[in-house]
Amino acid sequence: MHGSRITAVGHYQPAKVLTNEDLANLVDTSDEWIRSRVGIRTRRIAGPDEPVDELAAHAAAKALAAAGLAPADVDLVLVATSTAVDRSPNTAARVAARLGMPSPAVLDLNVVCAGFTHALASADHAVRAGAARRALVIGADKMSEVTDWTDRTTCVLVGDGAGAAVVEGCAPDGEPGIGPVLWGSVPEMGNAVRIEGTPPRFAQEGQSVYRWATTRLPAIARQACERAGTDPSDLAAVVLHQANLRIIEPLAQRIGAVNAVVARDVVESGNTSAASIPLALSKLVERGEIGSGDPVLLFGFGGNLSYAGQVVRCP
Repeated sequence: MHGSRITAVGHYQPAKVLTNEDLANLVDTSDEWIRSRVGIRTRRIAGPDEPVDELAAHAAAKALAAAGLAPADVDLVLVATSTAVDRSPNTAARVAARLGMPSPAVLDLNVVCAGFTHALASADHAVRAGAARRALVIGADKMSEVTDWTDRTTCVLVGDGAGAAVVEGCAPDGEPGIGPVLWGSVPEMGNAVRIEGTPPRFAQEGQSVYRWATTRLPAIARQACERAGTDPSDLAAVVLHQANLRIIEPLAQRIGAVNAVVARDVVESGNTSAASIPLALSKLVERGEIGSGDPVLLFGFGGNLSYAGQVVRCP
């Protein structure tokens, strides 16, 4: 294969909406405090009977329907998640079983908030190498399950959800729709974002992450554009990990994406970790804010202080 492209996207969020006012009844916080610091107004919270693989399967089914494909047409399922409860069967295998897929390869990737862009790159590589024809790439997390709801520094941030993309090969004479990935990490800062302990709990050093994201990431994201041969001013949209509006807006500006739509789904969805980029991208496509073939920068960052980004063509 000459390359690969995203042919369809889909997303899913639980029905329950948790507002800032609701949180003010749980911890010492307020709507003004939350909005001024992270920009979040609402988030969706999954119930105890909604495991992360169910969220992922709903998003995947929507992406398949949008692509006009049956589950049997997919031979690789990649799920980016850091909140799966069980080690085996993995989340990808459970998604495949829910969708009735006959015999796909099933892999989970845990790169936390940069998981989806890592998984998308892995799917692109697999298709290019001839190891897969079509892949389902899913970002899904149930952050509410790893959150201390008495800690106002973290519980105001999180939400649950899933987003998915169908990745297919391009014909030899077709233009690839997924650009080269730029990925890496800062291991010495790996503890700045954590999900650890028994039971596992989400914690972070917010100021350290904020300083790193706003000072170091712009140059790295511009390198992802360079690898794709795309000037940042030509981007139609920028979809960054939806961590904090105070990170997203200045980061998009410093990248130089002056003409781009900037995804701000964090305002209504909170931080959904690996789900945040495909969730936000799917909503932009659904609302018609970006058109087919438009260049879009996807850039994830977070746990491990990992990062990964690539320029893709909108399906």
